[in-house]
This record gives sequence, C-alpha cells and structure tokens, in this order.
Amino acid sequence: MDAEGLESFRDFVDSRSSALLRTAVLLCGGDRHAGEDLLQNALARTAGRWHKIDEPEAYVRQVLYRQQVSRWRLKWPRREVSVAEPPEPPGPGAPGTDTAAAAELRLVMRQALSRLTARQRTVLVLRYFEDLPEADVARLLGCSVGTVRSTTHRALARLRQLAPELAELGLAEAERSGARDYSPVEVRP
Repeated sequence: MDAEGLESFRDFVDSRSSALLRTAVLLCGGDRHAGEDLLQNALARTAGRWHKIDEPEAYVRQVLYRQQVSRWRLKWPRREVSVAEPPEPPGPGAPGTDTAAAAELRLVMRQALSRLTARQRTVLVLRYFEDLPEADVARLLGCSVGTVRSTTHRALARLRQLAPELAELGLAEAERSGARDYSPVEVRP
C-alpha cells in the first residue's frame, strides 16, 4: 500500500471504527473482546485490498458479517474463552450517562441476545440494528428471504421467551421518553 492509501485507510479506521465495533460486538452476542477480534480481522483483510475498494464501509461490514457466519459454521467451537469485566460506570452527572432504566434495558437485551444462536443474533442485528431490508440480509448471509423471515420470527419469539422483562422495560422507557402509541384505533359511529 502506498503512502496515500495508508493515510486514507488510517482516516477511515479513525472515523468509522467505533460504529463498526458496535456492530461487531452485537454480532458476537455482546462479547466486546470477540467483537474487537472480529473487527480487527475484517480491517486486516480490508487493508490488503484497500486500493481496489470503492465503498470501504460497506466492504468492511460485509467482511464482518461473512466472518461471523464462518465462525458459527465451524465444526469445532472456539477453544478460547473470552471473559470481560464490566467497565466502571461513569460518575453521576458525567456526559453521556444514561438513566438506570436505559442501562438496565441494555443489559437485559445484551444477555438475551447472547442466549440466541449466532445465526438468530446475526439476523436480528442486521435487520434491526443495521436496519437492512430482508433482501439485503438474505444476500449477505447467502440464504433466501424466506429463511431470513422465519429466522427473524423465531429469534423474536425466543427473545420474548428468554426475556419477558424486555417488554416491561421497553414500555417503561418509552413512557419516560414521552413516546406515544400511534397504533390504529377502531372508531364506531
């Protein structure tokens, strides 16, 4: 890679690595260390082809998804066990601090996602976190749109079963944030 390419790659990594890391951590079921490894491998593969890539973020995201799919297709599970200690919470009043309910919702969601299969977790992350249409998810994962739909349906049902408290926490958070229910209401004359 020439000096100009190296500089543009560094700029890309500096500007987009935090967003890419969030996606990688979600794909790994909330395991930050595994997410960092996944992102590092994706960036290493990207660096080797940097001069040929037109849309770097799309390329890196596709490498992330495909590497994660390859991980759960492995015949043998990984021998390495990553254990992460939760970071120290920021002090009260620190910038970027969330309310206790929002933090609890995040923790419950992370635990619930970690109990799903890797395929279910990947489909939910792509559909709802990345906000990709079903057709794009199917293309990225190399399966049919019907498979994406059924996997999404089963994953959401499993989430409801594993963590019924998500519904309560989500409703409480929505009420606190002032969200209103705009669902259709039957009006009779």
